[in-house]
Amino acid sequence: MRRTMSFLALSCFSALAFATQPIAIVIHGGAGTINKSQMTDAQEQAYHATLKHAVDTGYAVLEKGGSSVDAVTAAVLIMEDSPLFNAGKGAVYTYDEGHELDASIMRGDNLMAGAASGLTHVKNPVLLARAVMEKSEHVMLSGAGAEQFAKEQGLELVENSYFDTEFRYEALKKAKQSMQKVPHQAQNYRLNAPWQAEWNMGTVGAVAMDRSGLLTAATSTGGMTAKRYGRIGDAPIIGAGNFADNASCAVSATGHGEFFIRYRVASDICARVKYQGISADKAADQVIQQELAKVGGTGGVILIDHKGKVGWSFNTEGMYRAKKTEGEATITEIFKESSAK
Repeated sequence: MRRTMSFLALSCFSALAFATQPIAIVIHGGAGTINKSQMTDAQEQAYHATLKHAVDTGYAVLEKGGSSVDAVTAAVLIMEDSPLFNAGKGAVYTYDEGHELDASIMRGDNLMAGAASGLTHVKNPVLLARAVMEKSEHVMLSGAGAEQFAKEQGLELVENSYFDTEFRYEALKKAKQSMQKVPHQAQNYRLNAPWQAEWNMGTVGAVAMDRSGLLTAATSTGGMTAKRYGRIGDAPIIGAGNFADNASCAVSATGHGEFFIRYRVASDICARVKYQGISADKAADQVIQQELAKVGGTGGVILIDHKGKVGWSFNTEGMYRAKKTEGEATITEIFKESSAK
């Protein structure tokens, strides 16, 4: 009888611990040269409204007892469907005036991950990344093969022109004009070109913790303006633009992908938390404000640690971002100086 009572007490304690896990979600819509003086009030309001809609939608999933996998998927879908962000509908143009999209997702309990790159017809790349994680034996699929898998999974396919937006097309024309000002042999590497920093970056992402303590991270992007030769950035690369580990943290990145790949930004932040025992905020600042900044790498990250603490770090003029934690109001911010709403 005593043994039975002890077992019941332990079960109740475990159930209580499970029930009190904090829920939280953080999202980003890209980092870069985000100048308040060049943004109209209507544009700013539109960004705040969409960020709030996305983060609140993801949080609602968590609040109802849903998984962090479902929460980040829901939040990213809203940003992929918005022309405001460089992902899905608002994807930037390649040099050849098309669109090539990438995405990834990772869960922190078993380190399962899925990614897709070089997509031209998948309406929502994050759904394909998730399908790769959950319904295939692989981690990353690319190009035509990835789209064949998407078709077999019943995902929605669209004409490439679906991703067209006038704003992104104007950016492409400016980028090409910039590239024409330097010798041809330098254009491929953009050496000495009057290149605009925001053409290098633009990504959406979400990280979340659910009631069970599961951490999940998702990242989606249209890549780099005027990219060529099937260029792939950090967004679909596990460990670079996306990473989640229940023993440390979950990270989604946005920035100049070549630097984020070389410096394995997302996994490095989590490794510092796991092996050095420092806070996720401190680890993120070390990587973004020090390691990347000293070599000219620009961008930022959002993160959530294994205790449910959320944060972000970026070394650009701004980063579209929002967060929602238990018992707190939704916060959306754009510029480096807080403009929380």
